[in-house]
Amino acid sequence: MKGVLLVGAGGFVGSIARYLVALAIPFAGTGFPYATLAVNLFGSFVIGFISELALSTTLISPETRLLLTTGFCGGFTTFSTAMYETMGLVKDGQALYASMYVAGSLVGGMACIFTGTQLAKFWQ
Repeated sequence: MKGVLLVGAGGFVGSIARYLVALAIPFAGTGFPYATLAVNLFGSFVIGFISELALSTTLISPETRLLLTTGFCGGFTTFSTAMYETMGLVKDGQALYASMYVAGSLVGGMACIFTGTQLAKFWQ
């Protein structure tokens, strides 16, 4: 139960942080999603930094890692988790799986967005 609360608290703060970044770096009228790019890049940096410190030192406890990576980064951006998992595959010598994961996530995600929007249009 403690882990669930840590993830929830981190996700709460991460989601609010994501919203505040979107307010600070608006998308409207720019033609490019700067806020989303900033969040994805920063979240990827944070999850890599925290995970490495937590796994290779005693500076960050497992509970703090859970709060910051799964919780905060998960609420802030799911992209950071996907990039961390991809890097894990690469480090394990699974470049093919890493490529399949990235391609599947991007192409599959676009296909799912397209399908979802088409289905929503059907119900209108």
